[in-house]
Parts: sequence; C-alpha cells; structure tokens
Amino acid sequence: MKIIQISDLHLVPPGGLLFGTDPLSRLEACLADINSNHADAELVVISGDLANDGERAAYAALRDRVARFVPPCRLMLGNHDDRALFLEMFPEANPEGGFVQSVVDTKQGRLILLDTLESGLVEGKLGEARLRWLDERLHEVADRPAFIFMHHPPFDIHMPELDRVRLADADAFHDVLARHGNVRHIFAGHVHRLIAGSWRGIPVSTLRGTNHQTALDFSEHWRLGLEPPAYAVIFIDADGVVVHFHDFPLAA
Repeated sequence: MKIIQISDLHLVPPGGLLFGTDPLSRLEACLADINSNHADAELVVISGDLANDGERAAYAALRDRVARFVPPCRLMLGNHDDRALFLEMFPEANPEGGFVQSVVDTKQGRLILLDTLESGLVEGKLGEARLRWLDERLHEVADRPAFIFMHHPPFDIHMPELDRVRLADADAFHDVLARHGNVRHIFAGHVHRLIAGSWRGIPVSTLRGTNHQTALDFSEHWRLGLEPPAYAVIFIDADGVVVHFHDFPLAA
C-alpha cells in the first residue's frame, strides 16, 4: 500500500508570498509531481497548517487544487487553521464530534487521522473527547495494525522553540496507545523538518513543508531553513513501514 503525506502548506491568498516564496505555486508543483509519479497511491494525506492564517481565499484556492489530485485526498488541521471556516469551505469533511478527524480502513490496517488543533494555541491538544474517540477507534481494530497521522508531534525533537509547542497532552495520548499496543507508526507535521526515530517504542516520522522549512538549529531561537520542500512516499505492508522523503521539483 502506498500513501503520500504532505504537510504544512501555509497557503496565503492567491498572489501572496510567505518568506519570499509563493505557497500556492509550490503546492501546484507538489500536486503535479504526485499526479505524474504516484497516481497509484491509495491516499494522499495533508497533515495540517493548510492555510497560514486561516483565510477564506486560501481555503478556496486549496479546494480548487485538491480537486485536481488523481489519488483521493484527506485534509487535516494544524494550529494555523480555522476549524469553523474550514468546515464551512469543506463540508464533505464530515467532522467526528465537531473535530476534523477520521479513519481509513485498508487491507494493511487502520489509518487514524487526528485533529490536534486547539483554537488559540500554537501547541496541540487532544483533550478528553478526542482521546476517548481515539481509544474507541483503536479498540475497534484491536487485532489489526493502526497508523496515526497528526499535525503536532507528541515527542521532543530537541529544538527548544518547537518542543514548547508540540502536543501538550502527550502522556495522556501515550496512555491510550499503550492500552491497545497496535499502533505501528506515527506520522506528524508541524516542525518543517525531515525526522525519523521512535517515541516510547513507537516509530515516528515528520517531514518538511511545501513552502518553507525550519533550519537545523538546536539553540533557543527558531531560524528559517533553506532546504527544498518535500513530501513523503509511505509504503505499508505486512513486514512494516518504509518512508521515502522526496524533494519535488519546483516550476521554473
């Protein structure tokens, strides 16, 4: 099974720039590369920060571009997004309990897409209702593998500025996962870096955004990175999970 993960589009209204580059143009280049090379993907997951400031015009542009994807696509929310406006613009998102989260059952297991947005905060939060929902969804597939997509990582990446704004209730989140023991991988966004490792025994990965990145700086200060944008090509089979990170070409 092939899954494509994209994250952190940070779209602004068409024609606008962010950090000197055009987020919409970069998304279009990403979309074109995926359609050309991965039309056979079972799913494309865009794991949050769809818009930079939750603007209506940015979501409208996203709606138009997502319709051009050849594989089916699921959208998730990050701390830069506006949940109410997103649901107005994407009514087909069909929120679970008011949150933009869902499951996708595949022959290789269950994909669980979590909503970690806590309005007004940069850090992520699940809270009692979302943790209960996750507990129920994992219980339903107790005998099958599960794979979690979320915007905010629950683990430190050893960059202080970003570790302060990761998932705030990571311990409670882990308690739910440990209760079931069937989560095989956590795919996150938010940090704008290619990272792979494990968290409390669970394999994890994050990826770059499509517009701008975080520099490799372990000091107390965040710096803009100059690395190219990327998406992830994820293969899941009975033997495990393999994640390829691909720097897609930009339009000339």
